[in-house]
Amino acid sequence: MPFKGRGQTGPLPASPETLYRDLPRRPGAHPGLLIHQGDVLRAYAAGHTSTPDLALELPTGTGKTLPGLVIAEWVRRVRSARVAYACPTVQLARQVAVIADREGVPAVVLVRSHREWPVPDESRYEAAEAVAITTYSTVFNSSPKLAQPDLLIFDDAHAGSHYVAEQYAVEISRQAMPEEYDEILTALSPVLDGMLVQRLRDPDPGVHQQVRLIVPLRHPDVITALDAVLATLGRPYNFRYAMIRGALKSCLVYLSYSGVLVRPLIPTTDNPLFTGARQRLYLSATLGDGGELERAFGRAPITRLELPQDSPEPRSGRRFFVFPELAKTGDPGALAADAVAAAGKALVLAPDTATAVSRATDLAQPGWPVMTIEDVSEGLKPFAAAPHATCGLAQRYDGLDLPGDACRAEVMEGMPDQDNLQDRFLSERARAGAALAERIRTRVVQGAGRCTRGPADWAMVVVLGSELTKYLLRPETQRALDPELQAEIQFGVENSRNQRPSGILDNIEIFLDQADDWRTEAEPYLAEYRREAARVLPDGTAALAAAAGHEIEACGLAAAGQWAQASRAAQDAARKLGAGKEATRGYRALWLYLAGTWADQAGDDKGDPGLRGAARALVRKAEEAARPGTWTRDLAPLPDAEPEELSPADVAAVTAIAGRLRSGVTNPKHAAAVTTMLDGLTQTSPADYEPALTVLGKLLGAEAGKPAGKGRCDSTWCWQDRLWLAIEAKSDEKPTGMIPHRDIRQAGDQLRLLCADRDREAPPPGSATIIVSPKPAIDPDGIKGAEQHVHVVSPEVISALAEDAAAAWDDILAGLAGRSGASLRRLIADALARYSVLPTQVADRLTLQPVAAAPTAA
Repeated sequence: MPFKGRGQTGPLPASPETLYRDLPRRPGAHPGLLIHQGDVLRAYAAGHTSTPDLALELPTGTGKTLPGLVIAEWVRRVRSARVAYACPTVQLARQVAVIADREGVPAVVLVRSHREWPVPDESRYEAAEAVAITTYSTVFNSSPKLAQPDLLIFDDAHAGSHYVAEQYAVEISRQAMPEEYDEILTALSPVLDGMLVQRLRDPDPGVHQQVRLIVPLRHPDVITALDAVLATLGRPYNFRYAMIRGALKSCLVYLSYSGVLVRPLIPTTDNPLFTGARQRLYLSATLGDGGELERAFGRAPITRLELPQDSPEPRSGRRFFVFPELAKTGDPGALAADAVAAAGKALVLAPDTATAVSRATDLAQPGWPVMTIEDVSEGLKPFAAAPHATCGLAQRYDGLDLPGDACRAEVMEGMPDQDNLQDRFLSERARAGAALAERIRTRVVQGAGRCTRGPADWAMVVVLGSELTKYLLRPETQRALDPELQAEIQFGVENSRNQRPSGILDNIEIFLDQADDWRTEAEPYLAEYRREAARVLPDGTAALAAAAGHEIEACGLAAAGQWAQASRAAQDAARKLGAGKEATRGYRALWLYLAGTWADQAGDDKGDPGLRGAARALVRKAEEAARPGTWTRDLAPLPDAEPEELSPADVAAVTAIAGRLRSGVTNPKHAAAVTTMLDGLTQTSPADYEPALTVLGKLLGAEAGKPAGKGRCDSTWCWQDRLWLAIEAKSDEKPTGMIPHRDIRQAGDQLRLLCADRDREAPPPGSATIIVSPKPAIDPDGIKGAEQHVHVVSPEVISALAEDAAAAWDDILAGLAGRSGASLRRLIADALARYSVLPTQVADRLTLQPVAAAPTAA
């Protein structure tokens, strides 16, 4: 046989764009770079080949993988260096490998256990003869086996908040691991109320949705007990715990009835594979503007590589949004099923597996297969090839490519805002939704583009679920989207709102057929909407971006046990967040609390009473900033610190209930009243519902009643002149369509009328009007004109509040014997707080959904 040699390599390509022309592409490869792809490659070569952390943004469906692969191959050749290309999942890694092969980029796939890697493939990567295509978990683990790359590329980097964080977290499901859940609960019990522990152990529906934050630091016995449990877990939890065990003191614990999560607020890493790369390149369709990318990877700053100003904006295809919840009559699910039948198949995306599979099953026509992740774990070919099918997937808002006739319809159900218990705590308890807004928006944008994978593609997007419908109708949500998507959503709303299902289905047929009526009638409207649209960042975005670097620094210092420095960095983050005012207030409160906890630990370590005094001042600032949120009340106080005091409104409630108990409460009569109340709150008739609201207000220690006079609300709850809630019930409305503008206007008057009735010039701070309605959305004009004190809740929220109030009274009555004076008041206060029905907690629970649009950033 002849001898082999290296051969002639020829001159090295001067730029990635030059290299692309010479790649040995196969038949079916892209005929050439799109204009914006060439612009990106030129911008990279012109000044960013050595930028340590660089982000490249190309909108979903416009082709970011190809530029990433070309840059990878150019760096490999020019530097004779190893390049690793990381994807969120194995499926996506194989998908990228197919593209690399088609486009002439030599690549090997190194996924799952390193013991399964083919030796020839691993050798080619190590010799810098091929790009390694791998997964995030290969990079972020306690003992990475991949040889150190020179360039590390992260595809779908917007997904880093999930795929990176999960490697630095231990999440235990109660259903899957009941024994381990119980052991962790026992470890945490010293810093929890005893009744709460009992409620979490027993099947108590009242605590199912509540997420509590626990900060183990300053409770050494809890940390020791928690470590003893986590250290015994099997795979994959043992690997993930190894990532955070050395920093357990700086971790946070999120506890709910469904599970427990242990993780740092922001993962920071000394992983040599990640930090040792000369350059890290982040590819994303939506990088965001508030520092979400930096938080996801624990790295700051990350330079954004933007397209040149004269580069044409890439278009990702046409979407026709359909909102069945807004239709004039009928069942939204039935309308969605008819829409899917017209399309022939549908991809169904939801935040959790149960919802995704259930909805996919409901939408499937007789004889259609219903596919799940088990059917498409290695790729979407089975679904794409099926003539008719539905496919339900959870949390897969990115990385799915269904171009052209592979699928012309997708269904999005539920808000993608609860990826884990930390997300739930931030959005539901801490009122720190601003910190999640960018992530949620990214998931929605990504999800809506799964079936439009090019400028000539088109697909229908059906939106189901009241929360997601409300979210997409909110002006501040729409303003933050690109003009094309704004136009598509506005057009979809106009053609769904108060329309009969038959008319909506007619329009769907026209769209799916791409008939002349679509081009001559719909497209001109869309063009007009797009011309009028302008992207406006949400208030607080600049403050979040400015704080991100300080947050990452603080978490890194805390992980290293440098508590004083960590506290100072956390205070720097809180100061930056202060510029966001109300938009970032809840998130700022969390950072102030962490700053206080870390300062207290530093003071204890150094025996410095000054630091410990400063810590208590920071905690008091956190409590103030958290309002009207009440999550700080649930936390165990710092050693030697007094628990958070009751507010004047809370004192008023305790005093009123104590007075009622002293006057005598007959158990049978009380039980009958509670039973009638709970039943009344399940009714739609105002004659049953409205009196039940007043009974509930009285159980909460308020002066409660239905005001006399025209135009008044259905019940007012007044805790003296400390806090007022006006309840406007729409119990008899159908759970479809929108809350009309007139109802919002009427609600805006209620506090003024209450002031007149009580002879006050202004309502007490924090007072609110609550619309109780089953409708899934709010008229956009009502949102624009709403007053800041008007909020909306579903009837289920009121029913849950009533259940908790009844349970609190059960505890009070059970412990009443021999109680009087301060002892009685303490019994009442503890019971109300335990069930989250103190007035401040009630206001917190009922004011999570303001009607008014959030202000825009200056």
